[in-house]
Amino acid sequence: MNPRFEQQSSGSIPSINSESEAVTPQDAPAKHRRRWPLVAGLTAVAVVASGSVAFAEARKTVTLDVDGTSKTLTTYAGSVEGMLESQGVRLGERDVVAPGTDTELSDGDQIVVRYARQVTMTNGDAERDVWVTVTDAGEALTTLAERGGDVALVASRSGDRVSLPLRLNDDGPVAVVADGSTRVVEDHAASIDSVLEDVEVEVDKNDLVSIVPVTSLAEDKAIDTKAATSAKEAGADVAVQVQRVDSKKVTKKTGLDFDTKTVQDAGRYADTDDQVRTEGEKGVRTRVILLRTVDGEVVLRKELSDKVTKQPVDHVVVEGTKERPVVKKAPVEAEATTESTESTEPSAPAPSGSAKEIGQEMAAARGWTGQEWTCLELLWERESGWDHQAANPSSSAYGIPQALPGSKMGSAGSDWATNPATQIEWGLGYIADRYGTPCAAWGHSESAGWY
Repeated sequence: MNPRFEQQSSGSIPSINSESEAVTPQDAPAKHRRRWPLVAGLTAVAVVASGSVAFAEARKTVTLDVDGTSKTLTTYAGSVEGMLESQGVRLGERDVVAPGTDTELSDGDQIVVRYARQVTMTNGDAERDVWVTVTDAGEALTTLAERGGDVALVASRSGDRVSLPLRLNDDGPVAVVADGSTRVVEDHAASIDSVLEDVEVEVDKNDLVSIVPVTSLAEDKAIDTKAATSAKEAGADVAVQVQRVDSKKVTKKTGLDFDTKTVQDAGRYADTDDQVRTEGEKGVRTRVILLRTVDGEVVLRKELSDKVTKQPVDHVVVEGTKERPVVKKAPVEAEATTESTESTEPSAPAPSGSAKEIGQEMAAARGWTGQEWTCLELLWERESGWDHQAANPSSSAYGIPQALPGSKMGSAGSDWATNPATQIEWGLGYIADRYGTPCAAWGHSESAGWY
């Protein structure tokens, strides 16, 4: 039997409370325990009997141990229950006493009282609450470990404060494991808060604080083996372990490729370069992940959201499907009919088709296709709408290129006023001489409003 529970009369401490789960000390070490002030006061009980012999038999000297605090006292009570009542010791339904309360009290008896306390234990996978009738965390860990497997006690939390309804270790110093170091505190009777304060370790509301056997520290790869051995050699059987817990949301963005699509335009010649209608843009996929780490090691990775935050934009290319018409030359007049001093050379060839089709043909002959043709098309659409009879009454500008004055186009042919091909020939020459390319002329028109 455990020396802490030795007795001279019958009765024993129950190992499991019949109404709720409880754990009592088994095979506790037979060594000196630190004594604590008695929780109940002493009350003398007078017994009237005839003769000195009867009086002497009623008087008994017993030892009362309440949660490891032991005191020798004199009592006239006839039973354990009477003695406890006389001392003001109140028992709850989960508390234990040995010998039992109905046991007859004899001189020299030792009565042991253990109050039940609820603690939270974990085996590494799950937590559960149990009732124990022991005096310190070391004894609780030893008793709980007898059921099999490694166990630890989880400290109660109230904000940044930590507590345990048991003393840490009645028989020796306590180790503190935190932030990669292991230190030993000699004041083993102190509370968790005071032990942490001694080694200047602060905890926040997210940190895990547990009480573990020192022997388990050597099995933890995150703890220095030498430090764990030193703690054991210093006589520490119990360790307060602080694990730093950090939770954060991590946002990860990845690009989404765009598609390339080709559309056909019956109004564009098939032999012209493809035109980009819409530049492609990559999309964005955004994932939000919750990461939880314990002492820097990831213990939880949970995806909170996964969505496309920007849709990709298709790259759209336009290709022409129209067959190019056969160019027919316009007849050359025998004599110049203009009275102007400008050139009387025959007019430029006049391809068939609309003015815009003629313009695209003649621009292609100069090598202006693709983007250059697009710039020319936009430029003269703005100037005249490709109307060879377009006249500006305020400035006297005339024709498709809006020559100022219109008679300037006579250098390209005498029929400048009526022939779109002549106007286009002059306009292309004007752009080449002044700007070099249609896109350069279009850029000037964009910035200045004229070209």
